[in-house]
Formats: sequence, C-alpha cells, structure tokens
Amino acid sequence: MIESGRSRPTLAQIAAAAGVSVSTVSKVLNGRDDVSPATRKRIDKVLRGHGYTRRGVSVSVAEPAAKTVDLVLSGLDGSWPASVASGMEAAAFEAGLHVVVSVARTGGPEDDSSSDWVDRILGRGTAGVVLGLVEPSPQQLARLAEAQVPCVVIDPLSDPPPGVISVGTTNWSGAYEATTHLLEQGHRRIGLVTGPPQHLYAKARIAGYRSAMAAAGVETPPELVRNGNYDRASGREQVRALIELPEPPTALFICSDHMAIGGYETLTQAGLRVPDDISVVGFDDLPEARWVSPPLTTVRQPLKEMGSIALRTLVRLMRGEHLESMRAELATTLVRRESTRPRVSTDQRPSPKAAGGRG
Repeated sequence: MIESGRSRPTLAQIAAAAGVSVSTVSKVLNGRDDVSPATRKRIDKVLRGHGYTRRGVSVSVAEPAAKTVDLVLSGLDGSWPASVASGMEAAAFEAGLHVVVSVARTGGPEDDSSSDWVDRILGRGTAGVVLGLVEPSPQQLARLAEAQVPCVVIDPLSDPPPGVISVGTTNWSGAYEATTHLLEQGHRRIGLVTGPPQHLYAKARIAGYRSAMAAAGVETPPELVRNGNYDRASGREQVRALIELPEPPTALFICSDHMAIGGYETLTQAGLRVPDDISVVGFDDLPEARWVSPPLTTVRQPLKEMGSIALRTLVRLMRGEHLESMRAELATTLVRRESTRPRVSTDQRPSPKAAGGRG
C-alpha cells in the first residue's frame, strides 16, 4: 500500500501498488502503446487515486531526487571502482549532488524485469547516471531517454551508439609507450596479456602493442598474445602459458595491474625473479602496483579524473547544455618503477622448469 498524507508516492511505490515494474509505469506515463489495456487501466487507477496525471498536467508523484545521481558499476571488487567512485563523489560534492553506487545486476532470484538496474535507478528518482564498465542495451538506453535521465559511460566495452557520451583514456598510446619502453630495454620477445578480445579498450591496447613492435621491426608471433579477464587468476594462468613456451618471452606487458599481480605469483612459483629474469609492465596504476615487490612499472590511467570528468559531463547534460564532443579521452602516462631492466641474455636466464625445481 502507498501511504497517504503529505508524502508523495514515488514511481517505485506506484509500481508496487499496481503490481507492475517501474518501466511499465513509465511507459504509461509517457503514453506508450505497448502496455495491455488491463494493465494500463490498473496503473491509471492507482495514479488517479494519488492525484497523478499524465505528462503535461500537474504531477503529484515525487519529483526525481534532483540532488541524487547514480554510479552503476560492473562490480565492486578491487581498486578500479573505488578510484572512479572517489573522483566522481568529489566532483558531485562540489556540484551539490549525492552519489548512489550500485552494481549492474540484471536478474534477481526470479529473473524478472523488476530487478533490472534501470528499474532500480528510475524507481529511486535519479537525476542522471554514470556507467562504469557496463554496456547498456539499446532497450535500457531507450528507457533512460524516455525518463529523461542523461547517461555517461566510462570505459565503454564497445563503440557507444550515436548520442551516448563516453569517458576513457588513450589506451592505444598507453600500450604503445609501455611496449616501446620494453623495446628500449633491449627486449624483443615481449609477451602480451590483455583482456577479452571483443572489448574496445582491449582492441586498442593490442593495436598499440603491435604498432610499437612493428615500428621497431619486431615480429609478434601469435603465441605471445594471450587474453585474460582482468583478474589475478587469469593473470596467473596466461603468464604460466607464456613462460612455458619453448622460447619464452623476456618481458611481459600485462594490460591490467590485477593480472600483473597474478603474473607475479606465477613467476615466483616458477623461480623467476622480476626484473632480473623477466621484466613486467602493467596497466592502470592501482595502489596495489606500489605495494608489490618489486613495485610495478605500469601505465597510469587517471581513474579519479575519469570519475570526476564523467560527473561534470553528466551535470552539463542535466542542464541541457550542448557538448562539443561525444567522447572525453584522458592521457595515460608510463610510471617507471622497479619491475623492468635491460634484457638478460638467454644463457644467463634460468628456464622456468629448472628454476621451479629449485623450490
């Protein structure tokens, strides 16, 4: 039941009272014709009972929480989401906004549409949403547009559709600089561990790596390129596959600090020392990159800045401002620490199997 009195019902409360999802209520409010007559009648009855009329007439349902915006992430594990959320929250505070952080879960115990993340943020009355490593479907984007909720995507997994604003980094340049650094150290067999090959930023990093190798006149045999999932477990697995090659690499460019830390574990188990026996470069510059031993040379993604720029861009969209560009791209930088050194000659470098036997 919806309580009467001074408090006005939210869309979520109306949906609950009518026994439907928030998106169905939104369709009725926007005059959509893809709602059954019986359902429309039931929703209209609840709306009329609480003084709510269609768009263009006075509204008694609680206005969206104009001071609240959402950050929807693919997950909360690790430092990546914390860094992005920190930057976004700081910018939101300056703008007088509050940030609600949630995970883009698309199914509940009964896997019904009411558990969709879009329903949840619309039911909360958000003023705008930033998506981090989340790929919204065309249907989800349409529902946000219908509800007049602006959206900004951080690190889109694929090319955003027309009209969707995105914030990212110079992934190609970062990968090119990391690979060039290893080449300048005398390495020629450089293994690459990147993410799922269909992801936009993984493609850019592979391209940057290949371009640097080609510019140096170095071939990139296919066995030196491995795909992981940006977690430590896949880093362990893919680094193991690389060092067990008949001719293993002398250096590794691992496109995620989490995967690089997993790679460190595999190298230690194999008796290989970083950087004495093999050099390693990561990507992200998470706090963990400074904590491992030796500290990890890595490509810095300005994650906090990405979060703050995404929020400021969202505010401009909320104000109805025109944006000059559909994408903001922040520069990466190579942070040199202690995990790389000039190449060790083959006869000085222990093989993984022989080194592993010492443990």
